[in-house]
Amino acid sequence: MILCQISDLHIKRKGALAYGRVDTAGALRRCLDRIVRLRPRPDAIVVTGDLVDLGSADEYAHLRELLAPVPIPYYLLMGNHDHRESLIAAFPEHRHLATGGGFVQYAVDVGPLRLIALDTQDPPHGSGRLCAERLAWLEGELDRAAGKPVVVAMHHPPFVTGIGHMDAIGLPAGDSARLAELIARHPNVERVLCGHLHRPIQRRFGGTLASTSPAPAHQVAFDIAPAAPSAYRLEPPSFQLHAWLGTEGLVSHLVLVDEYPGPYPFFHPDGELIDEPWGK
Repeated sequence: MILCQISDLHIKRKGALAYGRVDTAGALRRCLDRIVRLRPRPDAIVVTGDLVDLGSADEYAHLRELLAPVPIPYYLLMGNHDHRESLIAAFPEHRHLATGGGFVQYAVDVGPLRLIALDTQDPPHGSGRLCAERLAWLEGELDRAAGKPVVVAMHHPPFVTGIGHMDAIGLPAGDSARLAELIARHPNVERVLCGHLHRPIQRRFGGTLASTSPAPAHQVAFDIAPAAPSAYRLEPPSFQLHAWLGTEGLVSHLVLVDEYPGPYPFFHPDGELIDEPWGK
């Protein structure tokens, strides 16, 4: 079973560019085309927040149109750029979006995995929150998933990354600590999958592995100087694949959207390594 993760789409209304420069809709089309052409094809896609840029109804309508051709089930999460009511209204057939008691959070089975989607939004702030109500909901879902491998998906990562301007709008330390204590009591949690950072970052967390996903369009500039400015780069777009290999557990891969030369063989048909002759 393969779970694909994309994040931070920042879809604008039709014809608009993010920051006056980034064609996020075109980037998403290329990313989805790459995902659909993968063999084996992923069984599901989880989108870890910042689905749109301003949270408007026309942006969600545009996102819905972009996702419509995808023949793979997809699961949508809240990011700090999203709007709960507008998201639910735009995807009424995704009834699970409205089951979180005022938050957009839910739990579904994806093959042998239990996917628990957690809402970390704290409007109008860019930073996140995990209040007592949300943590209690998560605890109940984790208890119900006992004995099954679990993936917890959320937008804001529960750890400091070293990218100062993004850490300033992350989760509060107390919320992260309470989440870590909760996750540690449930060793069947295979991953905590996050977005928000527009970069692939990993950290051991609560006895498991927490990670952030890169984006299909712009990436946050890599700069871990304490006073690094807020900036982005047009680095190669990418996404993550999380493959459940049964007794081997969950194995995660970073996949680039763009195609590059190859694949080339390492060996000749007779089994000899392809290499330059000695002395040439």
